[in-house]
Amino acid sequence: MSNIDKILESCKTVAVVGLSPNPDRDSNGVAAYLQEKGYRIIPVNPSAAEILGEKCYPDLPSIPDPVDVVDIFRRPEEVPAIVADAIKIRARAVWMQKGVVSEEGASAARAAGLMTVMDECMECEVRARAGG
Repeated sequence: MSNIDKILESCKTVAVVGLSPNPDRDSNGVAAYLQEKGYRIIPVNPSAAEILGEKCYPDLPSIPDPVDVVDIFRRPEEVPAIVADAIKIRARAVWMQKGVVSEEGASAARAAGLMTVMDECMECEVRARAGG
């Protein structure tokens, strides 16, 4: 079973780093879709109080609840620091969205035992498994 399959089957709480309150942004559309499909979304954006009806946190260590997946919508150079926080909060997986590629971040996540997906769209993968 691939990491993608494992994550989508067993991980239901998704911290979305870089989630925009703007419905025209990809991060907002992906998070809204995941929320609609039963995933718990935890927005991570230091400049918003609430997104998609959920309390927003400035960073991963501020989240009081366990996080299964850290879904990253940030520039590749920011990924290693986000992965370090994901490791710190004991997330089970790191998912770098389409266009987000950081070999350094991926290596650190794998070395810490986190399931790792890079340069893939979580919404696309959920849709593919749901048959559309």
